[in-house]
Amino acid sequence: MRASASPAPADAKKPSTKPARASKAAATKSPALPQEVKPKKAKLVRDSFTIPKEEYAAIEVLKQRLTLQGTPAKKSELLRAGLVLLAGLSEGALAKAMQAIPSIKTGRPKAEPVEAADSKPAKASKARTTKKD
Repeated sequence: MRASASPAPADAKKPSTKPARASKAAATKSPALPQEVKPKKAKLVRDSFTIPKEEYAAIEVLKQRLTLQGTPAKKSELLRAGLVLLAGLSEGALAKAMQAIPSIKTGRPKAEPVEAADSKPAKASKARTTKKD
């Protein structure tokens, strides 16, 4: 047993008795060579939008076509590829492409009305009660 002059405080760090180990990556690199600079990751933005059902279905068709070709893609990748193609168009071609797309009302679509026979009865709202002294 070791006897110590005073008990160590609970929040104090004990000095490590093990020697510091260098990581494998640091051991394999020579100190004379400069370290590789990693490119910064692009900041991502999350967004939502409204799109007609037919155009949304076209995304699935394109995904299936790409999967059959052996290069599966995500929805976001398809949209980004479309943006790259649009950005490469001349001013006239871009205007013509946008004229072919009808304007739609923005915002969330309203829920489709359900027939009264098929719908569940509405939940009764709880009336607030006040305490009377």
